[in-house]
Amino acid sequence: VQLQAYGGGLVQAGGSLRLSCAASGRTGDTYNMAWFRQAPDAEREFVAAVRLMSGGRTYYTDSVKGRFTISRGNAKNSVFLQMNSLKPEDSAVYYCAAGKTILSTTRDSSAYEFWGQGTLVTVSS
Repeated sequence: VQLQAYGGGLVQAGGSLRLSCAASGRTGDTYNMAWFRQAPDAEREFVAAVRLMSGGRTYYTDSVKGRFTISRGNAKNSVFLQMNSLKPEDSAVYYCAAGKTILSTTRDSSAYEFWGQGTLVTVSS
């Protein structure tokens, strides 16, 4: 499975961006999908996830709750991340990920098998 993430860019604080992630290749199975991000000199951190394997429940890290929305796309194993009210601290490379995660590992990057190449989000103050 190959993941393609796109939609990043430069935006002013308070603005919005919409990231997209689409899977190709062996997409016969359904995977749980997530977004992670990594800022310079920081560890990769969980942003949001949607459990497509079990009804589509969503999960968010506290810092993005109320501002970001993860949603499924029409194509299988595709997701969007709508990011509103962006802050400079949201600046990072955003990665989409897919895997057959269990509930307890939803926020664990090591539980995801497939990763996109990353898309850069820069929020200016």
